[in-house]
Amino acid sequence: MDPIRNPFAPGAGQRPPELAGRMRELQAFEVVLERVARGRPERSLMLTGLRGVGKTVLLGELRSKAIKHGWGAGKIEARPDTELRRPLSAALHRAIRDLAVRHRAPDRVEQVLGVLKAFALRANKPDAKLRDRWQPGIDVPAAQGRADSGDIEIDLVELFTEVAELAADVGTGVALLIDEIQDLLPEDVSALCAACHELSQSGAPLVVVGAGLPHVPAVLSASKSYSERLFRYARIDRLEREDADLAVMAPIEREDAGIEPEALDALFDASGGYPYFIQAYGKAAWDAAPADPITVKDVQVAAPEAESELAVGFFGSRYERATPAEREYLIAMAELTQGRDEAAGTADVAVYLGRKPSSLSPARDSLMKKGLVYSAERGHIAFTVPHFGHYLLGRD
Repeated sequence: MDPIRNPFAPGAGQRPPELAGRMRELQAFEVVLERVARGRPERSLMLTGLRGVGKTVLLGELRSKAIKHGWGAGKIEARPDTELRRPLSAALHRAIRDLAVRHRAPDRVEQVLGVLKAFALRANKPDAKLRDRWQPGIDVPAAQGRADSGDIEIDLVELFTEVAELAADVGTGVALLIDEIQDLLPEDVSALCAACHELSQSGAPLVVVGAGLPHVPAVLSASKSYSERLFRYARIDRLEREDADLAVMAPIEREDAGIEPEALDALFDASGGYPYFIQAYGKAAWDAAPADPITVKDVQVAAPEAESELAVGFFGSRYERATPAEREYLIAMAELTQGRDEAAGTADVAVYLGRKPSSLSPARDSLMKKGLVYSAERGHIAFTVPHFGHYLLGRD
């Protein structure tokens, strides 16, 4: 079929496969927006799951919903070894601009922007030369004595309070969306939890929506023991068969085309129901199909192309980030699980490699920091990427 109008190509279609089957999360967020805007207490939200399940796309959709409700919304992606203050300043600047168009008191908006600028400027090191000092691009004087102490926990509480009060002036709220939240520095995680706790106590209309790997709850609880009371956790997993079929059929039907039931079976078997894989195999099947409808033979012909693309862009790009010692660890995990999406015992990995467990700790910790594995439970380790073990066993 016509590859130019391939509905599975990135950016094509009205709703990507990653959002099929996510109606529960979308509706729950609608309730959060309504409750918070009315001054009722509500916990912030954490989306957790493996890579390829569509957390980032869902996060973007939640941001769009917040904006449609008249909220201010800002989104950031946490990065390892990067402080939160600077990207957070940019995200909240965007949220304040969203609110400013509805606010009737420009002086009040400028006051909050001044506090934000004071917070942002603390990202500069005290001994930084003038030419090296970052400027946040906020065209108001920096406030003094508010969110500028240099202590991220104190400053974040004060900043969130100011921004939330600005949103309350117009009867809405602010949504701060943080992707890859497990990559925040420990002190920033602690500050974020403290700020969310303060907001929950006061009922201020600001919610944090985070997305990250399955061990995010452990990261948060290690920072603040009360974090489990602050957040509502939603596990984002692969799609059930009905939703997976919908993710395939809906974009095809929008192009007035069809797909045979046997082809749907083959696509589900190949993708495992993971949205990222559904898109990859669906795109390849569309390109391989000479005519309408898509058949099981088309899927079979397309599978090697999809697998080749995944091997380079999805699996290979991650494998290349690992050092030789880390790759040895990854391959041992794959061998022990026989390529299945299961956790391996850390002691078993040590036995398999003929090494002492303590000698493997640096490799394991580095793999966790790179987001390639996570601790599924005490004494066990698992891949963050679905089908990664299968990929490793299939390499030459």
